[in-house]
Amino acid sequence: MDSIHTERLTIRRFTPDDWQDLHEYLSDEEVVRFEPYEPYSEQQAKEEAIHRSKDAAFYAVCLKQSGKLIGNLYLSKGDFDTYELGYVFNSKYQGQGYASESSKALLDYAFTQLGARRVIAMCSTLNEHSWRLLERLGLRREGLLLQNVFFKTDSHGDPIWFDTYEYAILKKEWGM
Repeated sequence: MDSIHTERLTIRRFTPDDWQDLHEYLSDEEVVRFEPYEPYSEQQAKEEAIHRSKDAAFYAVCLKQSGKLIGNLYLSKGDFDTYELGYVFNSKYQGQGYASESSKALLDYAFTQLGARRVIAMCSTLNEHSWRLLERLGLRREGLLLQNVFFKTDSHGDPIWFDTYEYAILKKEWGM
């Protein structure tokens, strides 16, 4: 994939030079609240930009006019031509339709170019913005997994369990 262009965005592979914009949003505690990691330091963001530049599952979402990296998409191939979608966006650019616009474009790419049969997405039941986005994209809620995952612990070292919604869409449902 070279890049995908939408009306306002360019979706491309990461480069090591993306670390500053990556740090801008991955260092934000509220942005990473539902992610399996703590806020990133500058050094961690530099290392992560290098990692993502080598990992085909990560996509940089950039403003078409300025080239600024405002978030990322994740699309990873699993068994049976099923892909998993994920996304994280800079809080300064949330609520403006960028996650929806870029996710639609990547879903279309998955179904038309990658041979995806099914795309799934998982999110915390507490992350209303995320599950509402998935529903706007046309994914259907297929399950509720109770206390199935934890990424962080409390002050006593006990897991902070999350409930998870699982969403999915089939290729034959895409674009209906």
